[in-house]
Amino acid sequence: MISAFSAALTTYHLSFPPPFQSQTRNQTRIRSDIQTVNPVNLLTTTRRSLLHHSATAILLFSLSGSDAFAESAGKFVEIAGSGGVNALVLRAGSGETPKDGDEVAIHYYGRLAAKQGWRFNSTYDHKDETGYSIPFVFTIGSGKVIPGIEAAVKSMKVGGILRTVIPPSQGYQSTSQEPIPPNFFDRQRLFTTIFNPTRLANGEGSTLGTLIFDIELVSIRRS
Repeated sequence: MISAFSAALTTYHLSFPPPFQSQTRNQTRIRSDIQTVNPVNLLTTTRRSLLHHSATAILLFSLSGSDAFAESAGKFVEIAGSGGVNALVLRAGSGETPKDGDEVAIHYYGRLAAKQGWRFNSTYDHKDETGYSIPFVFTIGSGKVIPGIEAAVKSMKVGGILRTVIPPSQGYQSTSQEPIPPNFFDRQRLFTTIFNPTRLANGEGSTLGTLIFDIELVSIRRS
């Protein structure tokens, strides 16, 4: 996979912000203002080819933690037993690692590769009455969240941040799997893209459901 990403660098000019932006309750907040990926000379490509290249470009963008992709590529690895989830460590954690039955709280930015990195959901947008961001809470092994997020969280330590690329097989398999965008229009756009029957029939399933999640493991509560 890395070699394919590297080859695509000859076609695309990618620009991206630094991974961290501000401090909130002593936790590093992941930057959300994703900049545009500009494809080069794609005017004559088919729609399927355009979708594929667009997804590849945003994946390249998402896997880059600095201005030089080569510097971060060596840190990008597939999580063992994850079914193809790849992760880049943005910040190493120093706390405990969760296990089945633990209740975990995470912050995340969720982006959709097929929509050029469109951010469809973020816990940092969910505020309590005091204005602080509300983390997403779930139980490891409950089966309520998409497998890719659970695999990523199980590989982390508290305080850590991962940038993950989740293949369709480990992403949304139904519209009831969490995390679900609270906004109706975001949900509609997300699921009509991933489960578009015409595009799936055209063989675009390998890119439609590819997700990019930046995940911060905030806390663990033992059962």
